[in-house]
Amino acid sequence: MSASLDIRLKRANKVYHEGEILAGVVVIVSKEAVQHQGISLTMEGLVNLQLSSKSVGVFEAFYNSVKPIQLITSNIEVVKPGKVPGGKTEIPFEFPLHTKGNKVLYETYHGVFVNIQYTLRCDMKRSLLAKDLSKTCEFMVHSQPQKVKLQPTPVDFNITPDTLQNVRERSSLPKFLIRGHLDATNCVITQPLTGELVVESSDVAIKSIELQLVRVETCGCAEGYARDATEIQNIQIAEGDVCHSLPIPIYMVFPRLFTCPTLETTNFKVEFEVNVVIVLHDDHLITENFPLKLCRV
Repeated sequence: MSASLDIRLKRANKVYHEGEILAGVVVIVSKEAVQHQGISLTMEGLVNLQLSSKSVGVFEAFYNSVKPIQLITSNIEVVKPGKVPGGKTEIPFEFPLHTKGNKVLYETYHGVFVNIQYTLRCDMKRSLLAKDLSKTCEFMVHSQPQKVKLQPTPVDFNITPDTLQNVRERSSLPKFLIRGHLDATNCVITQPLTGELVVESSDVAIKSIELQLVRVETCGCAEGYARDATEIQNIQIAEGDVCHSLPIPIYMVFPRLFTCPTLETTNFKVEFEVNVVIVLHDDHLITENFPLKLCRV
């Protein structure tokens, strides 16, 4: 006698904002009637912080500040103990997305050391002999759009041997001049990062030009912070020894879930940067870094 449990949300894209109603149905399908000890729904929003291996054991105080942070939690009994008839049964439910106190619903974000996730879990308790049924589904939360009009802040860059940092022997570097600009470093998360790059001159052949999107996650407390930068995606914008003085477009779409509006709280920060990476034929890397500020409008 097998029964299946499913949660279906009314919105196909599963995206909600604070203050909205999370609505849907619990679907129970079974060939014959199912006896149960009650069906309940639990909605939960959590921030999970993890320490990278390099910072474990560095700060004792960290272990208290990396406990999961609960943003929202709510539990309702959908059906009291009894029987569900055979066939397909749909039970509607609604949850208001309201936080208690001064908590804020941060935007859904899947990172390496910071994870912000919202889940809905349905449990059907059954008697001792039958196995309890459980089903979990994730829904997304988007932060409230900013009311302020965004002024684009274009950035021009020139990369030459003299502008590079972290160079041991500057005299042994080949000569090159790379110009370009990014149209904005405070970006709307739903719009692409754009700009262009021009190789004016280079003594050494270029192998590849890449755009690297990096997440910078900081976890910690007053005693200290662990700051870790990890790659989200790497896009090649040019292959081989490109024509000199030819504008190469820069275009990168911010991936969903892996990016969110730049976030700064007392226990953690999520920031983003983009690296323009030029790989020379002898596998030398020339990197120019630009901090980004992402927001939703």
